[in-house]
Amino acid sequence: MSEFDLEVEDTLLTRYVDPHPFVPSNQAERAARCEDVFSIQSYGLAKRLAHTHATHAVIGVSGGLDSTLALLVAVRAFDLLGLDHNGIIAVTMPGFGTTHRTHSNATTLSDALGCQLREVNIAASVRQHFADIGHDEAVHDVTYENCQARERTQILMDIANQEGGMVIGTGDLSELALGWATYNGDHMSMYGVNASVPKTLVRHLVRYVADTCGNDAEAAVLYDVLDTPVSPELLPAEEDGTIAQKTEDLVGPYELHDFVLYEVLRHGSRPRKVYRLARYALGHTYDDETILKWLRVFYRRFFAQQFKRSCLPDGPKVGSVAVSPRGDLRMPSDAMGSLWLKEVDGLCAGE
Repeated sequence: MSEFDLEVEDTLLTRYVDPHPFVPSNQAERAARCEDVFSIQSYGLAKRLAHTHATHAVIGVSGGLDSTLALLVAVRAFDLLGLDHNGIIAVTMPGFGTTHRTHSNATTLSDALGCQLREVNIAASVRQHFADIGHDEAVHDVTYENCQARERTQILMDIANQEGGMVIGTGDLSELALGWATYNGDHMSMYGVNASVPKTLVRHLVRYVADTCGNDAEAAVLYDVLDTPVSPELLPAEEDGTIAQKTEDLVGPYELHDFVLYEVLRHGSRPRKVYRLARYALGHTYDDETILKWLRVFYRRFFAQQFKRSCLPDGPKVGSVAVSPRGDLRMPSDAMGSLWLKEVDGLCAGE
């Protein structure tokens, strides 16, 4: 019997490896994909609203990509049900890191879509909470950030109770894979419409709506949202009022993470193969050291943050990669990533 192993062969790759596996490169195919995904999200939400007899949807709008997409999905779902857009309660909750640009985009878009806009400034309530638990506001640590996220979730849940509606979650697949969400904060909702949409596709979905909506005011806001850096805005803004906290500086480029996510969950590839394919597909954009750095971050966070995915709210599945604990990713919350991280650490840049 001949012996074999599962090591990656050092053969020359000649096949095409898509650097953006979630986003078709062909414009017509990309538009069709966006329409399919947007429809699945909208019909899924419409079904849940009808099933629960809810006539109101409550969404925290930040002026960022994810909450913008969730709001657009809610509008399409209400249209499918023949409901007035006034039943969509868009809640902007400015805090310590909110910038004028994102706040303006959130309010302008809500108005353009005919939604009911409410503003609840969280600064005073969060400061009271800091006093209650004995936290120094000058210490900008995880407590400082998560207190804001959880205060916002409490507000949304309570408004939903007031109105007999449901909170629509905004977090996307890429954030869930990395655990980039506050447990029982933005991590929680009553239905998460973006839960299986990766960040790279979120951007194209928003652009697709901007290109096809036929409303100049709506489109103008959407294009500006697309040009805004991705940020949770939990740390104070820069002195000039611009965003100080940029997500991709902290957890890495979503373009690279989405490539890794696809290879890991869709194909079950091990780190050595993922690294090789990433160098082949994205080497013109990222050097080897950068790919290895964020590859390690992906595996470390993916395993460490499973506890957040184990108790995700319901949401529609839009593609072949998802992290739902009810079907796609049955993974224990205390699973260890040691073997994967060991293989990553054994890789050398340029190998």
